[in-house]
Amino acid sequence: MRRAGVLAAVFSLPGRYGIGDFGQQAYRFVDMIAAAGAEIWQVLPLNPVGFGNSPYQSDSSFAGEPLYIDPDALYHEGLLKERPAPLRADASYVSYEEVRAYKDRIFREAFAAFRPDEEYRRFMEEEKWVAEYALFRVLQDRNGGVEWFRWPEEEKALAGKAAEYKGEEEERAYQCFLQYEFRRQWIGLRAYANKKGIRILGDIPFYAGPNSLDTFLRQDEFLLDERGKPYLVAGVPPDYFSEDGQRWGNPVYDWAKMEEGGFAYWDERMTELSKLYDMIRVDHFRAFDSYWVIPEEEPTAIHGEWRYAPGYRFFDQLLPKIPGTEIVAEDLGLMRDEVYQLRDHYHFPGMKVLQFTYFDPWFKTRENMICYTGTHDNDTVLGWYESLPAGQRRALKKSLGFSNAHGGFAAALIRKAMAEMCETVVIPVQDILGLGSEARINTPGTVGAHNWIWKLDSLETLRKKIGKFSTMIEKNGRKHKAETSEEK
Repeated sequence: MRRAGVLAAVFSLPGRYGIGDFGQQAYRFVDMIAAAGAEIWQVLPLNPVGFGNSPYQSDSSFAGEPLYIDPDALYHEGLLKERPAPLRADASYVSYEEVRAYKDRIFREAFAAFRPDEEYRRFMEEEKWVAEYALFRVLQDRNGGVEWFRWPEEEKALAGKAAEYKGEEEERAYQCFLQYEFRRQWIGLRAYANKKGIRILGDIPFYAGPNSLDTFLRQDEFLLDERGKPYLVAGVPPDYFSEDGQRWGNPVYDWAKMEEGGFAYWDERMTELSKLYDMIRVDHFRAFDSYWVIPEEEPTAIHGEWRYAPGYRFFDQLLPKIPGTEIVAEDLGLMRDEVYQLRDHYHFPGMKVLQFTYFDPWFKTRENMICYTGTHDNDTVLGWYESLPAGQRRALKKSLGFSNAHGGFAAALIRKAMAEMCETVVIPVQDILGLGSEARINTPGTVGAHNWIWKLDSLETLRKKIGKFSTMIEKNGRKHKAETSEEK
């Protein structure tokens, strides 16, 4: 079945409160892409953002980012006396510090009016990690946000003991409230998307954050020293993204220890995500076969070594526990054949990114693959085009048959993606809009205020462009029939 989708981070949607969230604009976005004939909405990780505001450096693989909670929904639930005033509603980038401070005041007011009911008590009973996360957040704040392995020993000893701990009960209850509201609102939005024929493609970072609840609770399943500090960290060797490679800094797994426990950590993690998404893109899939480890003291990823993971034994145990959840393998970069063999053994779709493959005559396109013009780690296609040597730009003009780069290149490359034999095509919303490098989401190997901040200031431009996108979907036999649009 041929199908199409749109890649759009939640934070990149328009928002009344300075960031895309689970509010009315997200429902309107779903209406738009469903009416266009799309069948997939791909999002980035919804976990709390971490260092550099990256959703791939979270303090928990289970928790949700409170910034995505819609204050208007809290108002309609009767938890706020007045609808909050808007904040930077028409901004084209996210100011995380400003938005977090503003929403925190709103959320604390709502929490003061909140009364736990049976639904909340059931949530807390089913999601055991929430109480542990609430305690972890309290301890983080008490210690000024430093890594947990630098905490006093008596606080390190509290790992897994939320039920016994009696301090800071009000603040811990507030953190639990945030996770409850996050889950309620996201499940409601996902259900609405599913009703419209839209499946949610989520994203799971391969590694846990170094200062995370994951490592705090499962210290023996990561390669840590006696203090809890990683002595080996994750990354990738030099490639087309960076001549120094990428040193992510995440602790690596003790796979032997994990296997002894039946991969329970990954079972819990993937089971939790299967409650949130219909499909899961596994970031850095190759690490289920082989992964690059770097001594912690190394400043770059140049010096490291490959190690091997128990990929087949892992998936043989995992897949029966998440039936119906489609897994997508992020298989980009330099791979050894064994990675593709692992992917194909379980019939996982791989990825094709036209920015990487357009000038690569050796790349083999398959039906069981998702084709992208670019991902969150690429420049927009217009930005990419403008960065190419003149000869390659001429070759693109000749092969794609467009005349005006600003008006035609992005559309021409989307048309090519739609015509590919790949069963699924997913296009970043920035490319549908034909935007340049100013709309880039992330530049791998860099940290700074330019990453993870781009957002739409409204849906009006998308409304004007979506018709052409819809025509491309239909002409290439990828269109599904959406339900009639309705209000949230």
